[in-house]
Amino acid sequence: MHWGKVPGPPEAIRFLEGPQPRRLELRLALGIFAEFIRGFRALHFVGPCVTVFGSARFKEDHPYYVMAREVGRALAELGFTVVTGGGPGIMEAANRGARDAHGRSIGCNIQLPSEQKPNAYLDRWITFRHFFVRKVMLVKYSYAFVAMPGGFGTLDEIFETATLIQTGKIEQFPLVLVGRSFWRPLMGFLNDVLVRTGTIDLADAERLVVVDTAAEAAAAVRDIAIPAFGLRYRVPRRRWLLER
Repeated sequence: MHWGKVPGPPEAIRFLEGPQPRRLELRLALGIFAEFIRGFRALHFVGPCVTVFGSARFKEDHPYYVMAREVGRALAELGFTVVTGGGPGIMEAANRGARDAHGRSIGCNIQLPSEQKPNAYLDRWITFRHFFVRKVMLVKYSYAFVAMPGGFGTLDEIFETATLIQTGKIEQFPLVLVGRSFWRPLMGFLNDVLVRTGTIDLADAERLVVVDTAAEAAAAVRDIAIPAFGLRYRVPRRRWLLER
């Protein structure tokens, strides 16, 4: 069964169904706060991260799966902790690539009515009830995003992050899209429609770095994120020290 094709957990559904009795609203709010705390505790010491987004639907023999595994490996070889949504498809591939390079591999899984097991290539994972809490964690601990081909969820993650950067809510960091042929129509829409209409600036569109290979993706992360955030290697290699 594909992710997102069935209703979410009943509590999450009720939370988004409009006004509820005030005691219930308080209980739901406290549950969300507790979920944030669990995320902070689980991810605080995982090290500088790069989050890899992409579809859950690609199987092991698909070229995009193969590419995502190469991306995960390349990022781990740079010393970054590779973080994904923790599920199958592109997420599994990126975590698997990090494992290939003996790097750290983390999953931020989402609870759905049909059980979604974390993939087999995670060193550590945490399961969230709410998508918005999960997205906060993916942004909070990442120094770059790498987006492989994906659907609504991937586009949501790309554009929410681009909006946060555009509005100054987070510092600018690399947003790397892998697969020029897949992303070409989207980039055409941004440049030929949104920029020309004036709804975004050219600089907004240029925040999205489009590449074709894992090596190019890793190079973009290395060349932009490392100097921007003052990262340097510490001994032994592949351990990072953050200097701000």
